[in-house]
Amino acid sequence: MADIGIIGGGVVGLASGVALAQAGHAVTVFERHPDRRAASWNNAGHIAVEQVAPLASPASVRSAWGRRFSVGGALDMPVAMARHWLPFAPRFLAASRPTSFRRGSAALGALLSEAMPAWRRLATAIDAPELLREEGHLVAWESPETAARGEAAWRAAETGDATVEPASAGDLERIAAVCAAPVASAIRFDGSGHISDLTALAAALERALVEAGGRLVRQEARLSVVGGQARIAGHDVGRVLIAAGIASAPLAAVAGHRAPLIAERGYHIRAAADCWPDDVPPLVFEDRSMIVTRYADSVQAASFVELGSADAPPDPRKWQRLEAHVAALGLAMAPPFTRWMGSRPTLPDYLPAIGRSSRVGNLFYAFGHQHLGLTLAAVTAEIIAALVAEEAPAVSIEPFRIERFG
Repeated sequence: MADIGIIGGGVVGLASGVALAQAGHAVTVFERHPDRRAASWNNAGHIAVEQVAPLASPASVRSAWGRRFSVGGALDMPVAMARHWLPFAPRFLAASRPTSFRRGSAALGALLSEAMPAWRRLATAIDAPELLREEGHLVAWESPETAARGEAAWRAAETGDATVEPASAGDLERIAAVCAAPVASAIRFDGSGHISDLTALAAALERALVEAGGRLVRQEARLSVVGGQARIAGHDVGRVLIAAGIASAPLAAVAGHRAPLIAERGYHIRAAADCWPDDVPPLVFEDRSMIVTRYADSVQAASFVELGSADAPPDPRKWQRLEAHVAALGLAMAPPFTRWMGSRPTLPDYLPAIGRSSRVGNLFYAFGHQHLGLTLAAVTAEIIAALVAEEAPAVSIEPFRIERFG
């Protein structure tokens, strides 16, 4: 019998599995996709400790019209997927009210303050400290006007443990080495970091899980509740953790919980990293809402917030626009490009759901991390390990309880 079965083998599920297995629990992780297609292994690689302000904010509401995809922005709410985002929109607007936003910022800030220390511990625990690079990141603008507005906004923002400084001469040289277009201004964030190889991270987490006595089962887990206890069909487990990303909502519903997740679809293109130096940290072109990350053997450009269904086909125009951005900036990444689209699991208040079910005593949950799944994976794993051990976690989970949605 496994002490705990984890539904979802993305970065949150695997990190939680490692934490629990290394604490002495018998762990089985169920992952239905064998090809690592999830957002966990295709994100920007950025450990974004500076993103203290949830995207459910007054500023996001005010700027939404100007950020529409149809006028060149990164936000798209396709009419064909309106049945998915129409119910989401009023909840998002409610969470964006000033009072709710301030509460959300305080809750997210507390979680983010523990994110980097937790990642250091996890990287050591899986014997892969080299994958964690604490080199900060750069943000650049192409015009003096957008630079003045953007830099002022970041300096006024709450950025937690990350600090903002003018880009150094060396930073500007690094940008110029990979970007032929002129850059009007840039800033450096210190205190953030990135993962240098997401594929290697997945392999290291899986290896650490098995070495600690855990199992990885590549099949879909069917959840039920029998006699007030969570069960996984065909497997004898004492406790269950839902960490299935965008697929978590129907699983939570089995236990009677409402989880109003939406698929926040993102797109990226990748190319060989032959001409992109290894010492360039993640580079954000804020005018284009695009982040470019150098991985071990590739360079990736990512963007877009497309609200809709995880199962809908991709929109090729997003990839085409990314390729146009790369060409316009003269970036040092050349075709052929590989294309990807995936779904970030997002709740209306842009806070994750982390906790223990109030309805089913042996059920735990950790999902809805939106853009911050990689960032918050390690600290979420530590919280889950504390909850399973019936200990108080380092961060209060009250703001993250799924019961906030009824």
